[in-house]
Amino acid sequence: MPAQQLPGAVESQPDPALRLLGARWQRLKRVVDVSASAFLALVALPLAMLIATAIKIDSPGPVLFSHTRIGRGRRPFRLWKFRSMVDDADAGLEDYLRGDPEHAREWSASHKLRDDPRVTPLGRFLRKTSLDELPQFWNVLRGDLSLVGPRPIVAAEIPKYGDAMALYSRVTPGLTGLWQVSGRNDTGYARRIELDCDYIWNWSPALDMKILLKTLPVIFHGRGAY
Repeated sequence: MPAQQLPGAVESQPDPALRLLGARWQRLKRVVDVSASAFLALVALPLAMLIATAIKIDSPGPVLFSHTRIGRGRRPFRLWKFRSMVDDADAGLEDYLRGDPEHAREWSASHKLRDDPRVTPLGRFLRKTSLDELPQFWNVLRGDLSLVGPRPIVAAEIPKYGDAMALYSRVTPGLTGLWQVSGRNDTGYARRIELDCDYIWNWSPALDMKILLKTLPVIFHGRGAY
């Protein structure tokens, strides 16, 4: 359902969260999240240790980076990643954008920079392969994220969601989701919002499984990742 149709739809149609977050489906989704994330985190532990060592060698600074995102009920939480930028990268962002109008427009439109000068050489590889997101299994175990859900956003993106934010805030954002397997950063912002809303309105266990199965090929090919 297109985002612009949501205001009336949210009020008049059956609440999709009753299906998604009803007692039975909520328990099932959470059990799958915890069991699968715990297993995958253990399997990925040797690789995570190798990545952590490579980050320390590649550039000075901490191994992990956290950023505040907006979760279910508009609750802020810290999203964890392997550091892919220079240390204290956010400190100089405002000055950089002030001196580069083209990149400033790109950032304003998508909160992303295709050629971000703050990203380290190793960080580019980690982002391209999505390996920088391995620590987010911890977020799933904590309940901040689900394995599958809408794209986790920052507070500055809330105005861009408009009335669709009422729908977004009813569910838990995901480690992967419909946006991630539908072009990621190659999609326009309005399309991102539409995909988030489509996922919520059409949620089912089968849809989650379909998205999970599509995620690995998308990661392998690196489409839309930067």
